[in-house]
Amino acid sequence: MQAWQVHENGEPSEVMRLAEVPRPAPGDGQVLLRVRAANINFPDALLCRGQYQVRPPLPFTPGVEICGETEDGRRVIANPALPYGGFAEYTLADARALLPAPDALDDAEAAALHIGYQTGWFALHRRARLEAGETLLVHAAAGGVGSAAVQLGKAAGATVIGVVGGADKAAVARELGCDVVVDRRSEDVVASVKEATGGRGADVIYDPVGGEAYAQSAKLVAFEGRIVVVGFASGTIPSPALNHALVKNYSILGLHWGLYATKNPKLILRCHEELTDLAARGAIRPLVSERVPLSEAAVAVQKVADGRSIGRIAVVMEGAA
Repeated sequence: MQAWQVHENGEPSEVMRLAEVPRPAPGDGQVLLRVRAANINFPDALLCRGQYQVRPPLPFTPGVEICGETEDGRRVIANPALPYGGFAEYTLADARALLPAPDALDDAEAAALHIGYQTGWFALHRRARLEAGETLLVHAAAGGVGSAAVQLGKAAGATVIGVVGGADKAAVARELGCDVVVDRRSEDVVASVKEATGGRGADVIYDPVGGEAYAQSAKLVAFEGRIVVVGFASGTIPSPALNHALVKNYSILGLHWGLYATKNPKLILRCHEELTDLAARGAIRPLVSERVPLSEAAVAVQKVADGRSIGRIAVVMEGAA
């Protein structure tokens, strides 16, 4: 089969190599899946760079989220079992963790439903307890993770403020349903959000960026507000001033979604059922901005690594729906 492999750490476009390799053999509790579509996530870039919290042995195949097909023909969503990632014609996955792909979504959309939307659901509902009528601020609102949070926030009845970088991404954020869009490249984020909220700020802030975005969040969080930290796409991990959280009376919440697979896996299934229902009702739909063949996966991963993507980019195999 064909698979992209990383033999040394570095930038994705430099270290990913397409090769002919043996089809992987399932171990105990694993299943072989034919990949129909693989969604590209920022962790794929971190894996290539050797900067992810999981460091599979070299060589490995990146690709942490797929829509695949079982040997008996079932269409499923899965997180591949590294080192056999999803940027390949076949991969392996934990048989107990397979989720049915929603009928309302095609293969590329189904592949993009899992990590970003599960992260958004757990962050907004499990951690921040977002309520209808509250104001939600989403950093990187036109990105893969941010766009999911925007849709989930709107579905929950929140007023959503999206912060983006550039006019093209601002247009996408409006199409996603943001009530207010702030372009950090041409506007003062803090002043714009304060003006939009009458000086009150946001009840819940969803931050997959870190760095300067977190500094802005601390200035914009409302009384009894919640900042949910879900990642550091900026490359800078902030050091919050806890006295500031005390004085302003707000909460700083962390979310490591992957922990639920071992700590409380039933919640992942419950979340998927809710996401499937939302997709069936048309309340959410993954924004897949590009669909590329397997041969272009390395270029696409680099685009995500460089922050040049909008929504999700999916690697789609021949014959996929």
